[in-house]
Amino acid sequence: MTYAHALGHFLRTLPASAVATFLALFPIVDPFGGIPIFFSLTTDWTAADRRYTALKTAFYVFGILVFFLFFGRFVLFFFGISLPVLKIAGGLIVANTAWGMVTSTARISPAESHEASTKEDISLTPLAMPLLSGPGAIGVVMALAAHVEYPLAYLGMVIGIAAVALSVYLLFRLGGPLVRRLGPGAVGAINKIFGFLILAIAVQLVWNGIADFKR
Repeated sequence: MTYAHALGHFLRTLPASAVATFLALFPIVDPFGGIPIFFSLTTDWTAADRRYTALKTAFYVFGILVFFLFFGRFVLFFFGISLPVLKIAGGLIVANTAWGMVTSTARISPAESHEASTKEDISLTPLAMPLLSGPGAIGVVMALAAHVEYPLAYLGMVIGIAAVALSVYLLFRLGGPLVRRLGPGAVGAINKIFGFLILAIAVQLVWNGIADFKR
């Protein structure tokens, strides 16, 4: 059984598709790694403003990923992009994100960070996009959706995305004391572990795309 057939088989039921979607997206979205950035951008904010921004960010993450879950294929069709090309491109983007995490490169650019410091609402940019639901997460969602064979699996994928968004809210809402207790060294180590896992996902995406071209 090929990887695509195995994945399609696994995505047949609601619970399985929800779990698969959550496990595939959580390391890439990496809300834990976004906590230091979130708190650095909201240093002077009140607790109520910080909670509201965390909630809005979670909603934006959910909305962006669900949109590309259902309408990503039309975007591909409009631009004439095949699924193997999407897998390879998505894998390269995910690999770039993973390499930045492993080498401790900033997840948002200095220009984006400077712009965020002067914005009143940072929930959409730069938090939801590109920090959390960026091109890598979008590519994974679209690749997963391409293997769905049963309508019920879409509901499971939506539930999985909702679970990821909920984790964003909870970690942004409650993660400040946890990060301060762990310290920058522990947070960096956890990010490197996530980065390694994401790099493995990226290699798998590229490999699947190349395998599709050979068929």
